[in-house]
Formats: sequence, C-alpha cells, structure tokens
Amino acid sequence: MTGASDCRLTRLSCVSTVAEMNRWSVRFLLVTLALFAFAERCPAPLIFTPGEGWRYERAGAGGSWTRTRAKDQLEVAQTAFDAKDYGTAMKAARRTVSVWPFSDHAPQGQYLLARCHEAKEQDEAAFKAYQKLIERYPKLENYDEVILRQMTIANRFLAGQWFRAFGYVPLFPSMDKTIKLYEQVIKNGPYSEVAPQAQINIGTANERKFVSDYPEAVRAYERAADKYADRKEGVNALYMAGETYFKQAKKAEYDQSIAAQSIATFNDFSTLHPADPRVTEAQKKVSSLKTEQARGSYEIARYYEKRRKWEGAKIYYNDVLAKDPNSTMAEDARQRIDAIAQQQKK
Repeated sequence: MTGASDCRLTRLSCVSTVAEMNRWSVRFLLVTLALFAFAERCPAPLIFTPGEGWRYERAGAGGSWTRTRAKDQLEVAQTAFDAKDYGTAMKAARRTVSVWPFSDHAPQGQYLLARCHEAKEQDEAAFKAYQKLIERYPKLENYDEVILRQMTIANRFLAGQWFRAFGYVPLFPSMDKTIKLYEQVIKNGPYSEVAPQAQINIGTANERKFVSDYPEAVRAYERAADKYADRKEGVNALYMAGETYFKQAKKAEYDQSIAAQSIATFNDFSTLHPADPRVTEAQKKVSSLKTEQARGSYEIARYYEKRRKWEGAKIYYNDVLAKDPNSTMAEDARQRIDAIAQQQKK
C-alpha cells in the first residue's frame, strides 16, 4: 500500500510541475506578444553612436527633415546650421553621412556634424567628429581648417576646460588627455601651420599637470626646437627648454646636472639667436645658476676640509673660482685654499 501511495504522490507532483511550467510558458508568450504589438509605440530617446557618444532624439522625430537624395539632405543640414537649429542640423548631417557615405556630399555632412557639436560646446565629440572626417575623407579641400579647429579645441582644454562624461557631465581638467589631443593634431598634419605650436603645447601641458612633469616638458620643447629650428616656434621652444631646466634647478632638491643643462641650453640659445630680446634674460639666469653651482661646490669643499681631505677640498674650492669668480664665495674660497696650503706644509 505504501508503495502505491508513493507512486500516486509522485504522479501528482509531476502533473503539478507540468501545470506550473505551462502557466509560465503562457505568461512568457503573452509578454512577448505584447512587446511586439506595442513595439511601434516604445520610445527610444537615448541613442549611442560609437565615437560620438549618447544623444537624445524625441520619440517620433523625423519625416520633416528627411530627404531621399544626399544633396537635398545636406541642404537641410546646412540650412538648419545657418539658422542655428543645431538639433535638426545634426540629424540631417548624420543621415547624409550614414545613408550616403560614399557620396560627394558626405564629407560636408560630417563637417557640419562636427561644427554642430562645437557650437553646442561638446568639444570632445567635436574633436572626434573632425577626426572621423579626416580619416574617412583625407582628400577634403578644407583639411588645414579642420586641423586648426582641432587645435583650437585642444587649446581650450589646455586653458583648463573640463572634460565630460558621456559628453554632458563635467568631470575635471586633464592634461594627459589634452596631450593626446595635441599628439593627434601633429599626427594629422606634421608639417601643418599648427604642428610646431602643438608640439610646444605638449610641453606646456606637462608643466601644468597637478604634479609638474618637467622632464617630459623639456623633451617636448627640445623636440620642437630640433624639428622646427627654422621657425619662430623652434626658437621659442629652445628658450622654453632652458627655462624649464631652470625651474627644475631652482627647486629645493638642487641638482647640479640639471643646472648644467639649463646653462648649456641658454648658451645655445644666446649663440644661435644673438638678436633675440630674451638673450639678456637668458644670461642673467645663467649667472644665477652658476652662483648656485658655486654654492654647491663650496659646501662640498667645506665638507672635505672639515674631514681634513685637503686635496678634495682644494678641487671644489677651485671649482667655486671657476664658476663664480667675482662672488664673495670666491673670495672666501681663495682664502681657504691658502689656509689649506699652509696646513699641508706643516
């Protein structure tokens, strides 16, 4: 009896399970049918485009601004842009590019899309849109203008403009991201009018980091000075390299080798560009650095003298005389050299 009862219970359990599964299947089917039935009514206001980010489009938008020919669609975009209706201009320009990517009107459509982003102060999206324009249509007639617009955007970020999440939420200024923008500008036009200044601005961005990266800044300036030596930007870059070395050398952690590099760079600048009005300032800084170098040698000389290391002391006192012969330290160094000579005779 017990066995028969267990079999009946098992059968009842199986029947219950099947019934439950059927109920869930019916529910799933009804939900699926509802989704298909009302799919036309479901709004999708947020649309993501790779390389451009998220954008909002009103449910049911379209129709009045759409055209069946690339030329006509571009005219809609241009007319809307001229009227500062950037929302419509962006949609019409984007459609021109996406539907007719190989038409003669697509480059101008991509250009207008970038201009709209810039007009709406969406600089990151604008830079990317200009970059897509350059990569897709490298033979465009206004290539130099596009690079200049990218440079202008990068300059705004160098001045402290904040980068944004999803193109809308302000985050923070970033010199690392700004440097990448300038690097892209140089890559796009290594011999363009803006490339030399872009290279210099990479150095400036390194200096403006939360913790200034002077070595990278110097490398950027020296690269500009070498590559564009025959242009005014190359002259400026050479002076800025010396100035950056000078800033490093004047820090609390005084470094004799950095001071020597600054002196050498300023001397190169003065020799190569003797008529430049900054030569006087450069030589003042050289003199200042030599005084610092002399002070460092003087301290080392005193260290050796206190430990009765006479030869080492004389070497560094003489170094003081070589680096800053007219200073009060030099006069004291001469007296110490004479005193050491008397001490060695004993």
